[in-house]
Amino acid sequence: MSRIADTVQVTSEETTRRGPTALLARRVPGFALAVLIAVVAMVIGRLIPVVGAPVTGVVIGAAVAAIRAPGRMLRPGIELASKKVLQLAVVTLGTQLSLAQVVHTGFASLPVMVGTLAACLVAAYFVGRWLGVVGDLRTLIGVGTGICGASAIAAVTPVIGAVGADVAYAVSTIFLFNIAAVLSFPALGHLLGLGQHAFGLLAGTAVNDMSSVVAAASTYGGVAANYAVVVKLTRTLFIIPICLGLAAWVARRRSRSGADAPARRTRIIRLVPWFLVAFLAAAALNSAGLLGAGVRHGMVEASMWLITIALSAIGLSTDVRGLRTAGARPLVLGAVLWVVVTLTSLGMQYLFMGSMHS
Repeated sequence: MSRIADTVQVTSEETTRRGPTALLARRVPGFALAVLIAVVAMVIGRLIPVVGAPVTGVVIGAAVAAIRAPGRMLRPGIELASKKVLQLAVVTLGTQLSLAQVVHTGFASLPVMVGTLAACLVAAYFVGRWLGVVGDLRTLIGVGTGICGASAIAAVTPVIGAVGADVAYAVSTIFLFNIAAVLSFPALGHLLGLGQHAFGLLAGTAVNDMSSVVAAASTYGGVAANYAVVVKLTRTLFIIPICLGLAAWVARRRSRSGADAPARRTRIIRLVPWFLVAFLAAAALNSAGLLGAGVRHGMVEASMWLITIALSAIGLSTDVRGLRTAGARPLVLGAVLWVVVTLTSLGMQYLFMGSMHS
């Protein structure tokens, strides 16, 4: 009996030891595929900066999924990359921000940023309902257009639990109008006679992903490019209140449906996602000057890699039939929101900043 007991104990210990190893082994194939796609996307993104690696990753991933949907062996690793890596990517974004930058951009520019975000979210709600674009897809397109493109979509996705098809469609929509902005904004700026700071503010508020902001503003001038980057980074801070608001909305919706009734007492603690707290802590460390130039540069690279891996995994989990079912209406919503944000930025600059020609 003692030998049997010893054997059972040894077997149990081996199972315990092998448990995490077996779990890790299950996640390796899918995670490795997402990384491989991300490597290809990074190369393409550096060759074509306007396109960018994250968008390339989600497109390649979706193309692979369209050819052959990932099987059961790949799903655990893809899920790990699309959720946990995505959350870690949001944390690294905080190291690119300095809380003091909000002050340095001046109170004159903050009304423009707040106004464009508010106009975009309101338009997303009403125009989206009118077009029949409902649920998470409408939210992702609205937040992506109003804040900072793929980064905002990456931050919001785990908060609302958006599915891969919605994320892929939203990222692709944002990308399309980023390209349109890069091609049309410099000509629009010259046509309106915008000054360097005015155009930088336009680019920083109406163009989303950083690569596209830099591409559009650099064409206009060095001063415009520097100002646009600061505005774009400052806009990223709006991720925090938007995600908190969405988390509260999701919690309220679930409590009404009774899905989380036993957990209502702890909901206040769970309301704030851990990665947003870490995001704010990273921004605070950078603001305090505790992150050296080398660390910040490394974090910029790490952030790009992590977002690209996560979006590649999201592309792999995309339901291509779902994208076809969605049709062209989400694309129309993206176009309307892009126009709304552009006109709001120009209009609020005129109202709050007096002249736009300096």
